[in-house]
Formats: sequence, C-alpha cells, structure tokens
Amino acid sequence: MRIPRFIDRRTILRGRRLWLHYGVFWLGAVATGLIAVMYARLIDFGFDTFLRLTAIYWWLPLLLTPAIAAFGVWVTRRFFPGSEGSGIPQVIAMLHDGRELGPRLLTIRILVGKIAVSFLSILGGFTIGREGPTIHVGAALMYSLRRFYPPRLRSIRGGGIERNLALAGAAAGLSAAFNAPLAGVVFAIEELTRSFEQRTSGVLITAIIFAGIVSLGLQGNYTYFGTINLDGHFPDSLALAVILLGVVTGVAGGIFCWLLLNTHRWMPARLLNWRKSSPVIFGAACGLFIAVIGVAAGGHTFGSGYAEARGMLEGHSQLGASYPLLKMASMVGSYLPGSPGGLFAPSLAIGAGIGNALHQVFSGMQLPMLIALGMVGYLAAVTQSPITAFVIVIEMINGHTLVLSLMATALISSQVSKLFAPPLYEALAHKYMGG
Repeated sequence: MRIPRFIDRRTILRGRRLWLHYGVFWLGAVATGLIAVMYARLIDFGFDTFLRLTAIYWWLPLLLTPAIAAFGVWVTRRFFPGSEGSGIPQVIAMLHDGRELGPRLLTIRILVGKIAVSFLSILGGFTIGREGPTIHVGAALMYSLRRFYPPRLRSIRGGGIERNLALAGAAAGLSAAFNAPLAGVVFAIEELTRSFEQRTSGVLITAIIFAGIVSLGLQGNYTYFGTINLDGHFPDSLALAVILLGVVTGVAGGIFCWLLLNTHRWMPARLLNWRKSSPVIFGAACGLFIAVIGVAAGGHTFGSGYAEARGMLEGHSQLGASYPLLKMASMVGSYLPGSPGGLFAPSLAIGAGIGNALHQVFSGMQLPMLIALGMVGYLAAVTQSPITAFVIVIEMINGHTLVLSLMATALISSQVSKLFAPPLYEALAHKYMGG
C-alpha cells in the first residue's frame, strides 16, 4: 500500500522540528564533552612538560615564563581578541546582548585561540585553570551550531535560539570540566542567567547530561580532586570553624576580586601607563613576577594547584600558611596581562590552603573537613555564586554529612566578599557590553 505524500511530508517536518529542538543541542553537547576531555588532557600534558623541565633546570621559569607571557599577550591581542581571561564574562555579556556580541565573542577562531594560548600559558607555569576556558569553548562551539537554524528562527525574540545554544554550551562545558552535571545546571541558573526558563530547561539539562556522559565515558567515574572521606564525627568547634572560615575566605576572595576590578586604584600611574602603552613588555614583567614567586615557593604556586590541593586532602602535602597568599599573588599576576585562563581550580587550591593553615587553630578537627570548608568558601567568595561552589565541592564528598556546614560557609563567604567588590564575572562582562 502506498503511503500518501502528505504523510511523508508531515513526518519529514516533524523530524526536522525534533532535530532543531533537540538534535542540534545534543550534537553540540557531545562535541563539547569530547573537546572538554581533549582540552583537559592537553592542559595536563602542558603542565607535566613544564614540571619535567623545571625539575631538571630550576631556573628555567625565570626565562620561560616571561617569554611565554609576552608571546601570549601579543598573540591574543593580535589574533584572538575576546579570548582573554576565563571566558565566563564573555558568555555573560553575550547572554545579555547576543545579537551584537555573539558573532564577536563566540566564534570558532576564539575557540581555537582560547585552547592554544591557555595551553601556552600553562606550559609557562601560569596560575590558571581550564574550567572557565572550557565554559567559553562550550558556549562558542554550541553557538556556532546556529547555522543549522533558518534566519527567521534565529531572529525570534532577539536571538533566543542563539542565546539558548550559548547557555547550553557553557553549562555543558562546566559539567564536562568537573565531571559534575548538577554543577552545570546550577551554574547556568545562578551565574549565567540568574533565572531559569521552563520552556528551555529540559533541553538545557539533557545537553548537560550528554556532555557529562561523554566525559564520564572517556575519563571514568572520577571526582575532580578525589574523594573527601569523613568519619561522621563533628567536634564542638565546627560551628566556630564555619564562621571563621567563611569570614577569612570571604575577605581573601573579596580582596582578590577588588584587586582585579580596581587596578586603577592600587597600581601606580606609571605602571598603568606602561600596561596600556606596552602590553607585551608588561606581560613579560608579570611572567617574571609569577616565576619569582614560583621558584621561591619551591614550584608549588605554578599551575592550577590541582596537585597541591589533592595532596593536602590526602594528607601528604606539607605546605605552610604562606601558600594561599603566594598562590593568590601569582594568580593576580597571571590575570593582569589578559591571557586566557580560568579561576575555578586555583580558587579551590587557595581555599584548600586556607583550610590547611587553619588546622593549626582547629587541631581537633579532621583536616579534610577544614580543607573542604576552605575550598567552598574561597570559590564562593571569588564567584559570589555560593550554590554553584557548594555543588562543585559537595560532589567531592564521600557522603553528605557536611552538607549544612558547606552551605553555611559558602553563604557567609559570598556575603563577606560583596563588602569588597561586586560579582566578578558580571563586573568584567560590562567591559564587553560597553559599560
């Protein structure tokens, strides 16, 4: 029996609608997961190479880091403008004004530049992470898939399709970077949009899950910094520790945000003019600053801080109370030149260092417990997104006995941070929005 032509056409139209509504998002999510995993391995390879070289030549960072910093600034400004920093401010700016900023901030060229220059930066020992860049890369990749949609759909509601693609790509990028799909959902709600639209929530969540599944399949069921094992015993001083860590990490994170947002207030006028007139040379000077700190700290401030944070959690890394201060100084030096790099992993490492240092005060508490509180506190202070910080850290906990304490620390630290500076990513996004 012959099938009527109108049924064929209706089936084709229905299939096309399903493809546009779900298929494009899922395809982009799978691609984001694959790129996130390959990018993570590239960054690990770059930093491992740096460590192998510096183990042989301790003085090499004094030459290598300034040279790479200068080249990174030059190539970013010359070929990849818009790829600087973590990339999250660019995504936020695009979500506010997608029709104008999307074609400039979320392109394949920027995707390539983000990966390439951040690889060079980690090869030079910069204090950067890969999570923010992965978010930017995911958003750029998904945004490029808008070409599958006809122009009439892209123009509806001020570019709603393009905005949803970028949002899904950014959230999927975080999901794949941390192997934490729930963190991707929360990040999309809390940091990127400050809202959640019901008609797009299902597609967004499935895109995040697809990216997480790809990451899980290629990297296994791992937790980012390992598993934090707690025995369920909570000392009487836990409440005091939560308050103190919330305040200390809030002040530290708030100062860090203030330093990045108010360079005109603390940097000498001559240095500001030098930064503006000779950005490449200024980048080299920042690289030398990073190298000097790193060499003086025995190499512990180089890179994202992943190994140091994991070592503190496992109890075999002996770092002094100066580690978080030196790491934060190196982190500021890594971001002043404008090279691509993320804030998440270094912030978690600094928070771990603060928790480790305060173990001298709370010697009766389990060290992993203090480190977990410090990690969630400092990350919440820097991002001023306490729920996202809480979800990222809670997925590293073996069990949920510390849930309320982590949540309280994140809320306290984010509120304290607001006394020093506005939300960092939103403030940086205004630069791209003309604010």
